[in-house]
Amino acid sequence: MRGHGGSAMSIFKNADGKSVLLKMVKGIQDNKAYLGEVDGLIGDGDHGMNMNKGFSLFEERFKDKEFSFSEGLDDLGTILFNEIGGSMGPIYGNILMGMAEAGEDLEEIGVADLAAMLENGLKELQDIVEAQVGDKTLVDTLSPAVDVLKAAGGSGKDYKEALEEMKAAAEKGRDSTKDMVAKFGRSSRLGERSRGVLDAGATSCCIILTAMADGIIELL
Repeated sequence: MRGHGGSAMSIFKNADGKSVLLKMVKGIQDNKAYLGEVDGLIGDGDHGMNMNKGFSLFEERFKDKEFSFSEGLDDLGTILFNEIGGSMGPIYGNILMGMAEAGEDLEEIGVADLAAMLENGLKELQDIVEAQVGDKTLVDTLSPAVDVLKAAGGSGKDYKEALEEMKAAAEKGRDSTKDMVAKFGRSSRLGERSRGVLDAGATSCCIILTAMADGIIELL
């Protein structure tokens, strides 16, 4: 039995999501220096530090508490929104709180549910930043990941397979930012000189989505 209706492979319980959040935290902590390097090429170099601060604050405050996947997303999003400074705090805050809002009433989260959560996160982001695919932002990572997951949810694909496809789409989206010219943020002032370098937000978004997918796969 794979991936249809009542099979064990097709959902995870929202209540079991704590481990997924902690995996996301570790993903950012492990890549703090790398994100700083990427950001330092065309940004101000503080993206790794700021993200690490927010994710580590979340870990400090909540690692000994019980929380669900949607509650954890909301708590992490709130910290990022309010406490890390820089432009990316509110951006990630909106994404994660948007995801939480779409998932808060779910007991079980299937592929289509996760797609809807991520899509709401993207919608909340696009309410504050007008970036589209092709503008060299984290939208280039998040939007294709949402599309792949929505398609998988619609076709009843096995959860693990859907998540592996989402990870691949996020990586491809991240890599696509290398050849783009930045339209938003500090790096946009560089014009053509922003070409040839990955976008830091697209890179951190890929790390977060990959860790989230890997964490969910462990629960299936």
